[in-house]
Amino acid sequence: MWTRFARLFVIKTKFEAFLVIYGLGVGAVERGMHYLEQYPGYGGWLLFAVCPIAVFMAGGRIIDSVDHARDR
Repeated sequence: MWTRFARLFVIKTKFEAFLVIYGLGVGAVERGMHYLEQYPGYGGWLLFAVCPIAVFMAGGRIIDSVDHARDR
């Protein structure tokens, strides 16, 4: 029973991966907007830019892991 529940949280297809990456991206931009409000000026823009970059790195890793799992 526990393994069936755990399989709900496994990304199996590229479509699911893109949905997860989209959700991460929306959250990162929202967090970046909060940074702009809290830290006006260059510091806020720098923190805003770092948020989506983290999503790019994580998204690449997610897509690579889906491709790797498909090759097995």
